[in-house]
Amino acid sequence: MKIEYKVEKLYDKKSINKILIDKFNISARLLARLIKNNKILLNKNQCDTRQTVNLGDIIQIDFDYLEDNSNIIPTKINLDIIYEDEWMLVVNKPAGIPIHPSRAHFTDSISNGIKYYYDKISLHKKIRPVNRLDLDTSGIVIFAKCEYIQEIFIKQMKKRDFIKEYICIVEGSLENKKGELTYPIARKRNSIIERCVDKENGQPSITHYEVIKELKNYSLIKCRLETGRTHQIRVHMKEFGHPIIGDTLYGEKSNLISRQALHSFKIMCIHPVTKKKLIFESELPEDMKLLQL
Repeated sequence: MKIEYKVEKLYDKKSINKILIDKFNISARLLARLIKNNKILLNKNQCDTRQTVNLGDIIQIDFDYLEDNSNIIPTKINLDIIYEDEWMLVVNKPAGIPIHPSRAHFTDSISNGIKYYYDKISLHKKIRPVNRLDLDTSGIVIFAKCEYIQEIFIKQMKKRDFIKEYICIVEGSLENKKGELTYPIARKRNSIIERCVDKENGQPSITHYEVIKELKNYSLIKCRLETGRTHQIRVHMKEFGHPIIGDTLYGEKSNLISRQALHSFKIMCIHPVTKKKLIFESELPEDMKLLQL
């Protein structure tokens, strides 16, 4: 889990700190941790990161230091891993299982399964989900294997280089088959879970939608998030007058599906280290496929 950089002309006579911050976007907090753990080398030697470098020098950054992840109990879970390298892990989350442990799901969350897997491969790192899905939302979740990868992905989200697309099935037929929803979202008063549209105090929220298929009394919709508010698609679809079927928090219980018909089917991003464009896709789960019959 190392990055090596051969100093180019642009950074000749610049300090190591400047290079790590400007070129690699390493935060001051992470930089301090790397320095504390002696994980930054110059030409294979320990160094003072305030010193300047010369053209052709080799800077090595090692992120493979131990972290305490004992707060999560390892549980053997059949993880559906769709991609993995030394920097990240991408899983396909089924509905009905949360990402994080809680009182109700202390040992059976995706994070418990990731902890078991990390122990198996001797990776002593914290469990870092990059994106999050609700308990009953299925689909793609990316886990960063170190703090640096998580930081870069967060920056990509802010710059909108990390694109998330969902498939949902909503009630009714939409008059406009393609459009943009911009209802501001806030936490609902006296609730720690539910969100609502609040035009005065809500945060800006943008969802792009497109009808893929018209079903009997329902519509199959593709949504692309420009912002990532909690329950954004669910709240927007309710306010739009087409709640997601099976969504008991923002709509009604359905006899057709036992959860909200919402699936994270595609994530597009840039690999934080290789800089290659990545596209991850996940097929619709069976319960949503059956609704299209």
